[in-house]
Amino acid sequence: MPFGFSAPRSRTSPTRRLEPVGPVGEALPHPITGEPFTSPVPPGSGWPGDPASARTPRARTPADVVRLAERATLAQVDARSSVCSACPRLVSWREDVARTKRRAFADQPYWGRPAASLGDPEPTLLIVGLAPAAHGANRTGRMFTGDRSGDWIFAALHRAGYATQGTSVAAGDGLELHGARMVATVRCAPPDNKPTPDEKHACAPWLHRELDLLSDGLTAILALGGIAWQATFAALSDLGWGIPRPRPSFGHGVTARVTTPGAPATTSGARATGPGRNGSGGREIAVVGSYHVSQQNTFTGRLTEAMLDDVLARCRDGSGGAQSHTADGVDPL
Repeated sequence: MPFGFSAPRSRTSPTRRLEPVGPVGEALPHPITGEPFTSPVPPGSGWPGDPASARTPRARTPADVVRLAERATLAQVDARSSVCSACPRLVSWREDVARTKRRAFADQPYWGRPAASLGDPEPTLLIVGLAPAAHGANRTGRMFTGDRSGDWIFAALHRAGYATQGTSVAAGDGLELHGARMVATVRCAPPDNKPTPDEKHACAPWLHRELDLLSDGLTAILALGGIAWQATFAALSDLGWGIPRPRPSFGHGVTARVTTPGAPATTSGARATGPGRNGSGGREIAVVGSYHVSQQNTFTGRLTEAMLDDVLARCRDGSGGAQSHTADGVDPL
């Protein structure tokens, strides 16, 4: 499920233009700052938390993504991924949604760009999801912000001590994460909430680089949903981490122990050194599965606050805890 997914799948074909619900091309006031922005928002124009500038290099092909991610610092990954245009179908869709809007948000500017990762640059917990929601992060420019899925995850992160507040309404509302970072495996809102395999593959180098940069401090990775679980293990395998064989199937509360491959890169791009960092790796990290905080799960009671609090508590202590709520096969939710 996408980051911030909060509504039933759209029946609108990605090839059919949506009808605008407000003036197209007009600069509208940001809901927090009141500053006017056009939709999509140009990089470096003053949007709260925009990591990019007008001079940030833009990936226009999957090969560009590989090149721009390969030696990037964490700040550069955030900036460069937020202006990426390597996948034409996603670019067309996210910008079309930004210009046409949803009626409830017709008076607001839409971000309409890829959503950069959110949170602590030196986290112990990495939260992995799939993609932004069309009227969530694609509107607000910040993961899980502005929809009901965000209400759930940030309330839980606040209870667990990772978030400074339990709500996430708009970029610039004061929310901060401490000890946790959120990352999407696909950073653009996809049509019908379904990125293609090629789009997942094209976006993967951004996730790979973040995992490489963050691995020294991580004690846990929380995968929101079966798709994020699959993407996490695919990325760890590509990066040479030690992972269980066979790979464990997804289920809520299922925990796997993975092993770092060696001395990871620091957020500045240098390799870490010191005790236990001789390139042999061996440090264990817990990968914990959770049902996604989509309305499909939270409204039906498939995911409860107690269940979400439980997996975050396991991530907090780094042990992962005992397996629970296991499922046969891979659960896509």
